[in-house]
Amino acid sequence: MRSPRRFRHAVLAALSAGVLLAATGCDSAGDRTTKGTTGTAEAKDVLLQPLAEPGPGPFTRSTVRAAPSPSPTRSPEEDDGSATRTVHRVSGAVPGLYGGVRSEAACDVGQQARLLAADQDKARAFAETAGIEAVQIPGYLRSLTPVVLRADAQVTNHGYSAGSATAFQAVLQAGTAVLVDSRGLPRVRCACGNPLGEPVIAKGQVTHRGERWPGYDPARILAIEPGVQPVTGLVIVNTVDNTWIERTVGDDGGRDRTPDEPPPFEPSDDLLFPSPARPSEPEAPEATPSAPAPAEPEEPQCPDPSAPDGPAELPPGCPPPMEPDPGTEAPDDFDGLPTDEPGAVPEPTQVFPGEPDDFGELDEFGEPVDSGVPEPFAG
Repeated sequence: MRSPRRFRHAVLAALSAGVLLAATGCDSAGDRTTKGTTGTAEAKDVLLQPLAEPGPGPFTRSTVRAAPSPSPTRSPEEDDGSATRTVHRVSGAVPGLYGGVRSEAACDVGQQARLLAADQDKARAFAETAGIEAVQIPGYLRSLTPVVLRADAQVTNHGYSAGSATAFQAVLQAGTAVLVDSRGLPRVRCACGNPLGEPVIAKGQVTHRGERWPGYDPARILAIEPGVQPVTGLVIVNTVDNTWIERTVGDDGGRDRTPDEPPPFEPSDDLLFPSPARPSEPEAPEATPSAPAPAEPEEPQCPDPSAPDGPAELPPGCPPPMEPDPGTEAPDDFDGLPTDEPGAVPEPTQVFPGEPDDFGELDEFGEPVDSGVPEPFAG
């Protein structure tokens, strides 16, 4: 039994590869329909194949277990051909790419092996296309998983003609029964027994030939590419009740089970094509509120250190009192003359404007001059 850890890794690997690996450049709108033409090897000539039509050069008769009735087709006049052809590349390991019915195989693998073994020429041509020996065909077919497409997909189909396989590009209708390998790549179309390969996507003018079906849209075609690595089980959609099924690779549905860890989306979600209503750019993330700016520290209230009642110690951040420079001449007590003692600092009460009764301005002989106007102490 497959462990939840391995299953989770397989799903994450498929999703990391991207549901859409690329949106292939838009081919020109040369999307015409012509009845009765067979497929060719030219990549710019694509044959539309409804799910029940065997197409040109079938290898075997149909081995589809529950063959659906052919869908009614539209005439070319119902489409003006203006639609733009767009092929979307997708990993074959993406959950929900394929569908099926629980415990029922879409194809009779045993019958397919018997039909090929009955015709050695066809068996040899089939084996050459598949890259195996003719004797390996039964084991090769049993290694594949029967499922149905859930979207129109382009493939390289191979018809049988004149003893060899002839390649041509084809678009298979959604619902077509196919056998896929462990990387999710379609390998056999059960309606005709033809071997399948990866598509060749041409640029420029592309002509679509064959019968169209209701819902056909040239802008919604898949090109299935092999997954990053082989898986032991494919997560498909139950076409009966729209639930998840994990189908073991190489099993005919007998071991179908509900995934231990279903994909993180619903089976009905359309992940195979981009939605026009979906924004192409991610929304801008909400602005994260910025932290408030730190408040500026308040300046300390510093008292006057020269005040008579000043504190013995100043608060932190307050500048110390100014100290006079040693050798600076300081005033004497009351005579206004310089003192010879360096660094002497007068008491605060001794530094004040002079009064006219004490002294004033001196003349050139050192005598006070009575100007009648008191002058401030010059120091």
